[in-house]
Amino acid sequence: MASQHSRTLLETIWAVQSKAVLPGSVIAEGRARARALEPWLRAFYHLPDEDKPDMIHAGPLAGVGVGVKDIIATVDMPTTNGSPIYAGFRPAADAWIADRIKAFGGVIFGKTVTTEFAWRHPGPTVNPWNSAHTPGGSSSGSAACVAAGIVPLALGTQTVGSIIRPAAYNGVVGYKPSYGSIPRDGVHPLADSLDHVGFFTRDVADAAAAFALFVDGLPDHVVSPSAWRGHFQPKAPQSMAVIRTGLWPEAEAAQRTDFEAQLTRLRAAGVKLIDFDPPCDAALMVEACNAILGYEAARFYGDLVMRHPAQTSARLQQLVKDGTAVNEARYRAALALQAQWRVGLADWIAPCTAILTPPAMGPAPAGLAETGDARFCAPWTLLGVPAMAIPSGRSPSGLPLGLQIVGLFNQDWAMLETASWVETVVGWVPRSIPARQ
Repeated sequence: MASQHSRTLLETIWAVQSKAVLPGSVIAEGRARARALEPWLRAFYHLPDEDKPDMIHAGPLAGVGVGVKDIIATVDMPTTNGSPIYAGFRPAADAWIADRIKAFGGVIFGKTVTTEFAWRHPGPTVNPWNSAHTPGGSSSGSAACVAAGIVPLALGTQTVGSIIRPAAYNGVVGYKPSYGSIPRDGVHPLADSLDHVGFFTRDVADAAAAFALFVDGLPDHVVSPSAWRGHFQPKAPQSMAVIRTGLWPEAEAAQRTDFEAQLTRLRAAGVKLIDFDPPCDAALMVEACNAILGYEAARFYGDLVMRHPAQTSARLQQLVKDGTAVNEARYRAALALQAQWRVGLADWIAPCTAILTPPAMGPAPAGLAETGDARFCAPWTLLGVPAMAIPSGRSPSGLPLGLQIVGLFNQDWAMLETASWVETVVGWVPRSIPARQ
């Protein structure tokens, strides 16, 4: 029987449902793993001192600990949004998705570290593969705690690249469903027109199981291997679009080499790969994303920055300043482009229905002062289409590298089936991180 730190979400569910393991023992293993790693990993802002015997309830997630990003409201744990302004704050109600975790019998294992208000000012989390490198952001702790084998599922959010990029940096699967798929009630906003809630898992099937539970509400489909096989199977596409974008020359050699190696594997497996330019210049898509983000964030955070100048970072203050400079006409034009590009994507990449593109400029950068470059993620966040990062290789220094798969709007199941098949072709072999660094 696999230990907690190597067991997937579905394996955990099936082990508990078949009574091969006790729900309490799964949580206890996770707690022990966290105690061993947290002194240096620092993936969690808050961990409960102990679990009450009556906290585990029946349901498909019975015995499953879920890391919850610290901008997602939880009544029984602090929700600080990564800011000293909210230190010790206890919301009056759970966020919609936190409530669903509990309804399915899951345990909110702890609150994972986020950058300040899910923007760029980093928290203390380190990369589990090399603590001198960033884990990415803003969902820093969620990506790191799944990579470290503490929990098999963690929640993240993405406004530009805050799920896809940390997933690639940490060697886990990161999945951003189509915009609006998961209600954001109780999730602290950054930019409402771009904010997504998503998942970190150990493989694509686990991400699909999370989608089945939280989006389609299909708990019976995940409770046994036979039920799951009847619902979800990897599916080989006939063709896939390859979009490198104009950012390709800026990507590091390790990322470009790994990306081309995965394309070679997919061609050998029988997929027709068709090179496409992006629907428009990538820089224009990034600029539209930044205009929407800046405009909305400035109007939400402007008063807070003005009232708490000593408790807000220079990065948040700059975001407000830049966003205030975005006028109404520029904002409305960016929203119009967003809607136009989202609808037009299917025609632009026809006959393909999925895209292969890099998730990041390279492996996790050295240092903890920055969380990395999100420009390879920005176009697909802007469009609100489903996107996923899967682990695909390692840099010469041993840091994870990833591959990004993008689908069409509201066609998440098709994207997940394709990504699951791509995962088998890539053949990533997970490793366990050391207990100490």
